[in-house]
Amino acid sequence: MAEVLYDVMIVGGGPAGAAAAGYAARASLKTLVLDKSLMSGALALARTVANYPGVEEEISGLELLERMRRQSQRFGAEFVQTQVLGADLRGDPKKLFADRTYAGKTVIIATGASERKRKVPGEAELLGKGVSYCATCDGAFFKDEVVAAVGDNDHALEEALFLTKHASRVHLVNPAREFKAPRELAAQVLGQAKVEVHAETQFRAVEGDGAVAAIRVHPRGGQEARLPVSGVFIFLQGNAPSTEFLQGALETRESGCLVVDHNRMTSIPGVFAIGDVTCDQLKQAVVAAAEGAIAAMSADRYLNKLARAAPGRYY
Repeated sequence: MAEVLYDVMIVGGGPAGAAAAGYAARASLKTLVLDKSLMSGALALARTVANYPGVEEEISGLELLERMRRQSQRFGAEFVQTQVLGADLRGDPKKLFADRTYAGKTVIIATGASERKRKVPGEAELLGKGVSYCATCDGAFFKDEVVAAVGDNDHALEEALFLTKHASRVHLVNPAREFKAPRELAAQVLGQAKVEVHAETQFRAVEGDGAVAAIRVHPRGGQEARLPVSGVFIFLQGNAPSTEFLQGALETRESGCLVVDHNRMTSIPGVFAIGDVTCDQLKQAVVAAAEGAIAAMSADRYLNKLARAAPGRYY
């Protein structure tokens, strides 16, 4: 049997990968998406999505993702459920190694980031029921309620400030003595009346029967305490880019995030990266989808040696 040669191979089928597939297939490129599981990404676990452009009704993240995939499939994109274990990105064609070997002219990496391996009791069970990893995604669901944010880095502080727009009070649990963030940002958080900082405090557990009711924390030198909250937003370190299968083939920053240019191209021509593997701060489905569109159009330009996008090919 002759080996199928794809124009675009996409690793990861979340909002970034699904959008890239739709734009690539719509441009008449033979498109393949390799994804280990429909439920493996953050969007699929979101209980409610209320702010995706053009979708007026509130739907689950899983339903939104399924709609995106169905649309891409109608344009001709092929989806295969399998886990990519290795890659040869410098060859011609480029190859991905999974349940079998797949070959293509370009590759788009949209594998996202892996979760923390060590979760506290109750965290996994109440995910989407008050436990969240994205304040800008879910903060509006906690209007005038008491919530907690956990973390000591700049991302945690920025998200805690965002929560003050909706919540009546924000318990900011900092495992360290000081914040690992710019002084100006830390000062802004400390000066926010709605934020109560718990320094040198360990995050121990999430409590609730079907929904978050409280978190348990342990301040250094003190007794374990229970903080009643309706939601907890966790920003602890550990969301590392899922790039193990690349085996160091692409340039990364010290954090492990893939380096890309404004066209989303990596250090290897014809290989693009989108979504959480590049560690962009705005973890929104619409942003991931936009990056998917950019990568697909960049792949088309690369394949057709175009200086810019060909009019009429994408919409």
